[in-house]
Amino acid sequence: QFLYFIAKRATMPTNISHYLPSPGMQPRDNNPDEVKFVLVTGGVCSSLGKGVTTSTIGALLRGQGYVVSSVKIDPYINPDAGLMSPVEHGEVYVLSDGGEVDLDLGNYERWMGIQLSRAHNITTGNVYRTIIDRERQGGYLGKTVQVVPHFTNEVIDRIRHVANTPVDQSGMKPQIVMIELGGTVGDLESTPFIEALRQLRFGLPPEDFALLHCTYLPVMSGGQKTKPTQHSCRTLLSHGLQPDFIVCRCADPVSADARKKLSVFGGVSERCIIDAHNSATLYDVPLNFHSQDIVSKLTAKLRLKAASLPPPMAFPTTEDYQRYSSIARDPNVQKVRIAFVGKYLNAGADAYFSVLQAFEHAALFLGVGLEFIWIDAKNDDSIDLVEQIVPTVDGVFVAGGFGNAGFDTKVHAAHLARIKKVPYLGVCFGMQVAVVEAARYMLGIENATSEELEPKQTGADHHAIVFMPDISRKNMGNNMRLGTHSVHITDTTSRLARMYNGARVVLERHRHRYEVNMKLYERFVADGRLSFVGSDTNDYTEATRVEAVEVKDHPFFVAVQYHPEYRTLPTDPAPTYLAFLAAAAKKEVDFSYSSTRVRAFIGETPQKLSGGSFPSEPQSRSAKDSPISSGAAPPS
Repeated sequence: QFLYFIAKRATMPTNISHYLPSPGMQPRDNNPDEVKFVLVTGGVCSSLGKGVTTSTIGALLRGQGYVVSSVKIDPYINPDAGLMSPVEHGEVYVLSDGGEVDLDLGNYERWMGIQLSRAHNITTGNVYRTIIDRERQGGYLGKTVQVVPHFTNEVIDRIRHVANTPVDQSGMKPQIVMIELGGTVGDLESTPFIEALRQLRFGLPPEDFALLHCTYLPVMSGGQKTKPTQHSCRTLLSHGLQPDFIVCRCADPVSADARKKLSVFGGVSERCIIDAHNSATLYDVPLNFHSQDIVSKLTAKLRLKAASLPPPMAFPTTEDYQRYSSIARDPNVQKVRIAFVGKYLNAGADAYFSVLQAFEHAALFLGVGLEFIWIDAKNDDSIDLVEQIVPTVDGVFVAGGFGNAGFDTKVHAAHLARIKKVPYLGVCFGMQVAVVEAARYMLGIENATSEELEPKQTGADHHAIVFMPDISRKNMGNNMRLGTHSVHITDTTSRLARMYNGARVVLERHRHRYEVNMKLYERFVADGRLSFVGSDTNDYTEATRVEAVEVKDHPFFVAVQYHPEYRTLPTDPAPTYLAFLAAAAKKEVDFSYSSTRVRAFIGETPQKLSGGSFPSEPQSRSAKDSPISSGAAPPS
């Protein structure tokens, strides 16, 4: 057999350096896309911060002018995250194309300033669905369909596709693709993906692939223990992957003794042991990585030339991160107290991660700190808490959600905020709550509610919120009004118009299957207290979808159907959150920065254009032009 192998090897083309007996594998040293891949894996335990590691390193590379993309691999069988509970899995992040994905993709977009698509989230479920559909159509010509090569090839093909897809305003193909493998090395469900990534690495020149392995260093008997990391590296090595860098999550900086042991037993140079100890703020993470020259080490490993493009306009620099961090630690900043009324608070910060990021970015812009008073709308005493808390806070925020749990608590919070003149912001379900409150207390429809709470009473006159007619009642997954849609600002004197600097049409992302009942429109107009200021068209008919409402005779009472938190950046806060927080903090804001919203955000295009035209693309505001301060603290 050995002589046969030697003979076979001698007959192979000289430009191929390794003989590959497995079917469907690509030869080594074949990288027609000329893109570099950086894989981030996790070991020892979950929740190590692989997503933050991936995002911040990608941001540092972007700050050097490189064109960076990213992919999240989730080993679960769900085709997407759309039906996953926010209590169990965290928020469902919505992309411009309507993809419902893991919240890590939101981190990628915010940190790197890029726009991703559903193709950038690979799950076991959507890979198998593609393979099974292809087999049913005869796409495999009668072959036995197997994990290797068919599953692994599909994963590699998807990564290659992403490597050829522009994700920023330059329109260039990515130079670097960050790949985050969800879960922990050694998990049964991630094994096929690890094999696919092994094949991807094997098919590339060594300088085109780097692997960062995130692990945890526990402290026992007074010292950092490296054995779990050693075993994790060996598990990874048993799958054919050798780490190039080990990113060590730990309470304190990595000790010299631990660094030496990890180098010897992990097979990684000491200079490539990256310290990722606990940080006081999120903005300390890129500063910590920068201080260890991680970009220089990565570019050396990948043999990357200096970037040919300048960093994206208004992209945060290390100086900006230092400023964010220093002010976030300042105990003397003005604190703004916000009553946060939600129903997934027992899940911690992840259930409302993008919302908290939007608040944090707005707080940084205004130079204020945030203090949230959490009200779990599902609790039996939540209405009593609303009575006690709402009159004492600077603002009331009602978050999105699904189902009837906590509905009356949210309506009561909106009611008290309106009559007590406390600034109010409602998002998605929070806007529907505001409309129901207005129907009950302005129009006198005492039993006004949402059809979502009474699904068997379709078409009832007291339903202020109704099921969207073009949405299927049978299927739930990927069956909503999703992604980017145009929002027409129909009242040029409204707060909404001022937030968007006078723009008539803006683009925002959506995720809902219920809408305002337009049969009540004329009654609201006649009453005059609740104004409809945004819609999906230029006029109001029975087919119009309401996008925003306001109470004019109020310091600030605004509610929107869309999710502005899906489009927020540290240098470009979501206008609705910024305006709300400014009203709560009693600060004035120059909204000229928000003119960036009138364009398609980093190439963003609406899923359905509802008439009107889009203004030309303006220049972005510089991050150095605005004050910043501390951000939000997550729920305990």
